[in-house]
Amino acid sequence: MSAKPEALAVGRVVRPHGVRGELVVEVLTDSPELRFAPGSVLGTRRRGQRSGAEGAQELTVVAARQHAGRLLLRAEGVNGRESAEDLRDALLTVPADAAEPGRDDDEFHDTELTGLRVVQASGEQVGEVRDVLHGPAGDLLEVRTPDDREVLVPFVAEIVPEVDLEAGTVTIDPPEGLLD
Repeated sequence: MSAKPEALAVGRVVRPHGVRGELVVEVLTDSPELRFAPGSVLGTRRRGQRSGAEGAQELTVVAARQHAGRLLLRAEGVNGRESAEDLRDALLTVPADAAEPGRDDDEFHDTELTGLRVVQASGEQVGEVRDVLHGPAGDLLEVRTPDDREVLVPFVAEIVPEVDLEAGTVTIDPPEGLLD
């Protein structure tokens, strides 16, 4: 895979908090103090939406604070519960050239995984990674199969033993029934 991602996900809006437009954010970065500092500008991307797509907007962070184990974020232009609700499930992004230096070899950004071919260890084609879903139980790869089905693959080393960005592949070793 030669195309470098345009934007990297650093958070996901879980839901609104209160009536003044605060956002509950699931942090997806190792540097939340940097990414969510007042004055930081974040892009937004909806599930399945590509970077730079129409409908994306930018948010400028006004304030961020911890509350009950989650990050609460205030952004310019998000002034009430309704405008905060419009951002539910949106990914918060930064430009790819703002990536944290020195990350581990087994860490991947969502945009690096999206579009990769998924194959089994035997070489059998499974499909293509369409999205990365971040849930409370862990991350899932949303894979679109050649017969246009959606399969959710837990993104854990036991099931996804190899990601080869240069070859553009994700190798999986699925337990029985996962692909049915």
